[in-house]
Order: sequence, then structure tokens, then C-alpha cells
Amino acid sequence: MPNNLEVAKDAIEQFQKVQKHMLIAKEENATKTYDSLKDDYLVLKAILNIAGVNLTDIDKIKE
Repeated sequence: MPNNLEVAKDAIEQFQKVQKHMLIAKEENATKTYDSLKDDYLVLKAILNIAGVNLTDIDKIKE
């Protein structure tokens, strides 16, 4: 079973990956893709906030 640090690390990596894809989707004007990714972004952001992760430096979307 993963410990809290491993769970946080995985969530941060997923968060960064989703943000990267959101930025690409926005650049390509792929609104449906962006909106779908935004759902994942918000869930991951909530999880990281609950875990106490400071998102100031890693949150590039700021939504």
C-alpha cells in the first residue's frame, strides 16, 4: 500500500500532466478537450489542497 508521500507525488505528477494537456488544448482551441481535462484538473487540485500541497508554484492554469 502506498504511503502519503507516494500518493502526493503521484497526484502532483498527474496534476502537471493534465495542466500541460490543458494548455495545448487551449492553444489549439479544442474546447471540448479542455473542458474534459478541466474536470480532472479540479479533482486533482482538490485532492492536493486537502493533502496540504502548496499549488502556488505548480498551478499554471490558475482556475
